[in-house]
Parts: sequence; C-alpha cells; structure tokens
Amino acid sequence: MRIGLDFDNTIVSYDGLFHKVALENGIIPQDTPVNKLAVRDYLRNVNQEVLWTEMQGYVYGARMDEANPYPGLIEALSSLKLRGHQLFIISHKTKYPYVGEQYDLHQASLAWITSHLQYLNLPLIEPSCIFFNATKDEKIQKISQMECDIFLDDLPEILLAAQFPAKTRRSLFDPEGHHAGLTHEDMTHHQSWKTFSNWVDKMVELNDFR
Repeated sequence: MRIGLDFDNTIVSYDGLFHKVALENGIIPQDTPVNKLAVRDYLRNVNQEVLWTEMQGYVYGARMDEANPYPGLIEALSSLKLRGHQLFIISHKTKYPYVGEQYDLHQASLAWITSHLQYLNLPLIEPSCIFFNATKDEKIQKISQMECDIFLDDLPEILLAAQFPAKTRRSLFDPEGHHAGLTHEDMTHHQSWKTFSNWVDKMVELNDFR
C-alpha cells in the first residue's frame, strides 16, 4: 500500500521541546503541563499570540533537532516498510516563519528526517517521497497525486476537507483523544503508532483497501 504521513505532531512530537523553550525564556509558569497545546493556550490567554508565533519559528528552525519522534514511530515505520508498503511524508509547512528570524524550516525538517528516521543505518523514507507544501490545499493535492491508499494526520480539517481524495482512507492521529467524539464513516482514530501499524496489517489481512 501507499501510505501518506503528516509530519509535524504526527511523526514529530514537540510537547517537551516547546515546554523547555518556553521555560528557558521565562514566558510560562513552572507548573504549565508539558504539552505544546498547554504552552500555546497559556500564551494566548495572556495576549501573547505574537510571542507564540515567534516561538514556533524558533522551535521548528533553530531547535528542530531537539524534537523527538513519537513513541513507537521507528518500530512502526520499520515494520510497515519491511512488509513492502511505500511510505510518504506529505506536510503543510511554510519555508520560512511568518515572523521572527527567517530560518529555513524545510531544511531543518529534512535534516531531522535524515538524523532520526533511520533503521539499520538506512533511511525509512526516501528523499524522493518527502514533500513539504506551502498551503493546505497543495498538501491535499499532493496526497491525491501520490495516490495514497491511507493518509495519517493529526488535523481533522485536512482529513475532512471537501477536496480530500475519496479513494484515500482517512486516519486521525490523536494520542490524547482530543477528537474522540469526531466521527466519519471513512475515518479511523489512532492513539499510538503501534495501533496504526496493527490496523494497517489488519486491512491487508482482510484485503480491505482500495
């Protein structure tokens, strides 16, 4: 199968890094939960939206290499690749931050992929299968162009977009269950990489894919 994967907050977890950077700069209380959304919500609540936007550029650029893959990611990708599935990264990411220092966010992400997404010193996803798109519409078009059988994303608005390709199965990555009540007849929920990998195996076993 051709399996498309989102990048930020699906492959890469930023919870610890955003919390760390915010504490380093003294812009959140010490008792703020170690969670990216908690950091964002606190800054928004104290009218520091611009500071939040600047921090995103800094984290995704200068500090990108400190981010961690989600637990179980390497094992899941290795398993999927060994079973003959073709893996793609298809992401919505601007090349430079909206505000602040102009880090090359695409290059930072590619460097992270080269460093972290390896198994037995071999890349888990080939460079020719990695796409960073400037807009959400372009991302959805790329999912269609790559003829993905499945696409895994943490953003419901991508999976439920009107232009999302009908032949692609929608898989929502939702580790903390933020969207547990959100349903769609052709969308599965996954709270871990292990459950996603197991689900793909089950679809193959049942020959239940397009």
